[in-house]
Amino acid sequence: MRTSIKKNLLVALMFGTLLGYAKENPSPTNLVGGKKVKVEFKTVKKGQTLKIKDENGTTIYEQTIQNSGVYSKIFDLTALKDGIYTTELEKDFEIVLKKIEVKNGNVKFLEKENAKVFKPVIRNEGDLILISKITFNKQPVKVILYYENEVILSETLKGEKLINRVYKLSKIYRGDYKVVINTDNRNYIKNFDI
Repeated sequence: MRTSIKKNLLVALMFGTLLGYAKENPSPTNLVGGKKVKVEFKTVKKGQTLKIKDENGTTIYEQTIQNSGVYSKIFDLTALKDGIYTTELEKDFEIVLKKIEVKNGNVKFLEKENAKVFKPVIRNEGDLILISKITFNKQPVKVILYYENEVILSETLKGEKLINRVYKLSKIYRGDYKVVINTDNRNYIKNFDI
């Protein structure tokens, strides 16, 4: 009964948080003269991160948002090599993505709608590790747990839209733990001690 209440509370908290971001401008980027891009988000918070990455995932621009509210900046992309680039606004529980194609010095957006990647929620309470991840696209989620830099658990979770896992650690083994989650071609890392 207690586990069921915690699970329902966690799901409600995650969906409540996601709904809080639902008012975001669905088209946060605009073309300016075919060569420049105006990146705009209506609801940003101080401390969130904006990145521009190339098609290999290499970050070519990164900025920490300094003020909450509206974010708007014009980027001149004429010096970039031809290819696909991605703007990423990293929020607390999600990453908002928009793909841009640069070809012969001209810019074209590849999608009308923003894509979103939901980040996993990793918490530890005493000797418990709680992991939740929304995977509407049902991408595999690989979980690796380290104790003192040695792998003590590795599993790949597949085929679920909502992943909830609780791992109980031995109270005998006190020290440094690390959780690494790999999904959507990204790694998420959380370090903690018990």
